[in-house]
Amino acid sequence: MILTVMGLSLLVSSCAICNYGVRGGANFATIGGDDTDNLDSRTGIFLGAYTECKVFDTFSIQPELLYSQQGAKYTESEGFDGSFKFTYLNLPVMAKLYVSDGLFVEAGPQIGYLLSAKDDYESPGLSGEDDIKEEVKDIDFAGNLGLGYQFDSGLNLGARYSFGIANIQDFADTSDFSNTNNVFSLAVGFRF
Repeated sequence: MILTVMGLSLLVSSCAICNYGVRGGANFATIGGDDTDNLDSRTGIFLGAYTECKVFDTFSIQPELLYSQQGAKYTESEGFDGSFKFTYLNLPVMAKLYVSDGLFVEAGPQIGYLLSAKDDYESPGLSGEDDIKEEVKDIDFAGNLGLGYQFDSGLNLGARYSFGIANIQDFADTSDFSNTNNVFSLAVGFRF
């Protein structure tokens, strides 16, 4: 999959008109799957750069490289609260279709590399932060759907939903226990 994404990106960039840009914004992330009833959304940020390569007048391919804060908040019994704080380096490759003027819809796959995973917890008389990177898989796969608007000035706005398609848990004894990253993002960007 990685080679396919990289090959497609190189092919498109070699035979299309490409523009470069930056984008960032807010992530509203959670973890889906088994045993997630006590999990709530965690707010974080994402920042990165992209290349938009126009294939046709209304269609382009946009590979991106994004630093992304993900995870979830949790609440246990007896006032025990905390957050799973995950940071990823994500590589989405979006297919963008301009449906009118600057309005576009987008979809595409994403691969992510886990940079860090922490469990930040607090309760009456006890608080701390544990490194849980060994419990989370290094590689994550997701699908993305979104929409946005590209202004003539270069400014662009967008919303995107990233739904995990791979189990992020890395426990050897829980083969039937599965969790995924799910992230709703609001973005502002600028295309040069």
